[in-house]
Amino acid sequence: MQAPEFWTHDGVLAHALQPLAWLYGAAGRLRRATGRPWQAAVPVICVGNLVAGGAGKTPTALALGRALARRGIALHFLSRGHGGRLPGPVRVDPARHRSGDVGDEPLLLAAAAPAWIARDRAAGARAAIAGGAQAIVMDDGFQNPGLAKDLSLLVIDAAYGLGNGRVHPAGPLREPAGMGLARADAVVLLQSGERPAPLPALARPPLTARLIPSADALALRGCRVLAFAGIGRPQRFFHTVRELGADLVGQQAFPDHHPYREDEIWRLVETARDLDAQAVTTAKDAMRLPPGARAMVTVIDVALAFDRPDDLDHLLDRILGACRG
Repeated sequence: MQAPEFWTHDGVLAHALQPLAWLYGAAGRLRRATGRPWQAAVPVICVGNLVAGGAGKTPTALALGRALARRGIALHFLSRGHGGRLPGPVRVDPARHRSGDVGDEPLLLAAAAPAWIARDRAAGARAAIAGGAQAIVMDDGFQNPGLAKDLSLLVIDAAYGLGNGRVHPAGPLREPAGMGLARADAVVLLQSGERPAPLPALARPPLTARLIPSADALALRGCRVLAFAGIGRPQRFFHTVRELGADLVGQQAFPDHHPYREDEIWRLVETARDLDAQAVTTAKDAMRLPPGARAMVTVIDVALAFDRPDDLDHLLDRILGACRG
């Protein structure tokens, strides 16, 4: 889904939906209160968010994976596999699985390290440990009570913030902001150069980070492009394209996790050709392109970089030391 516009401001519709938001929030509190999380024998690091849709969880999970790999730790990723048909636990095989099987984000994660999908997160963690995991990085699952977390990071898109601050369906929040922030060990504030949205006071300074385009993406400077994306906030991608110095002559937003059809991609490519431009999209969207269409689209890849890597290292050292103890 795409976040509705009224989630960004506290208007009449948000107020009208507030009774449903109270019920949604109460159901979430009950689920967490009655859940019995399974404690894994290895460190479990969760990368989550408070809002529905994307905030930059997967790039953050990949950055954590790189930090653990530098320490010589055999990390495995764990995801629900949103958008995929397989319930899991299943180890993702990019040579065999498609996004319709396991979801798009797990395919990105599996290119970096072993990745598992499981709707039952505890079962997925057990499978990962049996497969040799010395640490588990969860992409999403902050609100899921099935698996105990040793370190929980909340990712916030600085330009979107927490929307109107209301719980779904009156707003974008998965739970009341105060409750979620109280459970988090740290906040990762993803900055993009866009105007930042207001945020509630945080108990401690956030870890600030930004998305760094690859060398191939930088080669688009001065080129005419038509950008399309089916992610949580496509506007962030379109901003990235402009920041690259590309001439954005067209843009098309699709719902998050949108399964692209060949005819949709053909139309986009033909429109780009009519504009003397090339069609570009995100690495996550590329996982959902029909196989025959991938060669016609340029993928803009990015990697998350922390402004102060030492801050992340201190968090990891603390949790890894505690788990060893």
